[in-house]
Amino acid sequence: MKRLNYAVLEELGYEGFLLRDAPEKVLQFGEGGFLRAFVDYFFDMANEKHAFNGKVCLVQPIPQGLTDMVNTQEGLYTLYLRGFQDGRTVNDKRVISAVSRCIDPYRDFDAFLACAKNPELRYIVSNTTEAGIVYDANSLFEQTPPVSFPAKLTRLLYERFTHFGAEKGKGFVILSCELIDDNGKELKKCVEKYIAQWQLGDAFARWVEDENLFCSSLVDRIVTGYPRAEAEKLNAENGYEDTLIDTGEVFGAWVIEGPEVLEKELPFVDGELPVIVTPDHKPYKQRKVRILNGAHTTMVLGAYLAGQDIVRSCMQDDVIRSYMNKAIHQEIIPTLDLPKEELTAFAESVQERFANPFIDHQLLSISLNSVSKWRARCMPSLKAYMEKFGLVPSCLAMGLAALIAFYRGDRMENGALIGRRPLGNEYRIQDDEKVLAFFMAHREDAWAELADAVLGNEAFWGEDLRKLPGLYDTVCADLRCIDRLGAYAAMREVI
Repeated sequence: MKRLNYAVLEELGYEGFLLRDAPEKVLQFGEGGFLRAFVDYFFDMANEKHAFNGKVCLVQPIPQGLTDMVNTQEGLYTLYLRGFQDGRTVNDKRVISAVSRCIDPYRDFDAFLACAKNPELRYIVSNTTEAGIVYDANSLFEQTPPVSFPAKLTRLLYERFTHFGAEKGKGFVILSCELIDDNGKELKKCVEKYIAQWQLGDAFARWVEDENLFCSSLVDRIVTGYPRAEAEKLNAENGYEDTLIDTGEVFGAWVIEGPEVLEKELPFVDGELPVIVTPDHKPYKQRKVRILNGAHTTMVLGAYLAGQDIVRSCMQDDVIRSYMNKAIHQEIIPTLDLPKEELTAFAESVQERFANPFIDHQLLSISLNSVSKWRARCMPSLKAYMEKFGLVPSCLAMGLAALIAFYRGDRMENGALIGRRPLGNEYRIQDDEKVLAFFMAHREDAWAELADAVLGNEAFWGEDLRKLPGLYDTVCADLRCIDRLGAYAAMREVI
């Protein structure tokens, strides 16, 4: 079977929309499944529906990635969006042709910098996980490339500035998709720090401020990526081999914070696609991050230790589903300011989305970088609940205990900490190197000692969580329950 490319589609008589040649108008930091099923899908639709006539050039953000696979397939991949929409089952397939190529800046830094000289380039998109937008003083101008994502972006902006000078209209619209508060503003702060650290000058600093628009945004689509279990069947149906098949739910929403003029410029804000430009994206973001993402992070680690492997199976289990619903309706929603009816309706849609029969959303894939995820998604709800009611929220605290239990590994192997769940199988714990080193150093601690070390780690949480009244004692009790009875029984205890 031949590998997917334009010639193969022509041989097969493919009749769907394709755009083979167009200028690169978008530079995207990240080549993973989420951006390809979300942002690149939107630009592909803009090419078909609105004559955007633009390609997306991907940039591999870390040393290991998909560059060769993307380029072998000439940027093409098959996207399946499946689920429930307006009361009916949807199973849509589309070959995405919006991507032109992928650049690995670790192997070809000059090709990365050359993108800055493209006069057609207008948009920069990123999704480098919650840990991606960080200022790292060890990222240097002369590195090829600099270590952190914001440093890479600063280097690209400086190349743009030195090439086009003070010419108007050559700045970028920068769309941050990372799941942190004010992602665009935080990215801009990092860029400004590198400008100062690298002594790039006042003229460049003014150009960054005046000619570039850093937009915070909210993204919402569950993306499950490559469907290993059914890839062979799908390839046979399609008549080609696609190593980049991507899958996700049909639901999608992109809320972008920006001025009214941006709404007129973006190629897909017309009501036909679920993209909203608003002066304030925070109400939308808080609802999504605290309810949908917070429910994920609160539930999945304990559910995995309890023997579950995919989200849909969790929704079919009375105990785990009730545990999640209690966390949402009794501990998270009461801390939010939006109308209760709106929040309840969104929460109900979350359960329907989690039960999507087409999506085998692996709990281990959700577990990636869970420490930073818990801080961004769950900690605000826990603290707000405690401030409002003076009590420790039992489900959110259990979620934190499950995180600590999940991260208890016994050795490092190929960049991951190796844990073992009660069923006997080993699993890979993947997170920032410093996070893994911490848990490795504390792998022989008793539960109370481990809880003390984790809750007191201000590098994790930005504060000492042991100071929150009752939280340490609750987490210790939950850990003992998980150790004695198992995670499933522990979740049952709190509902």
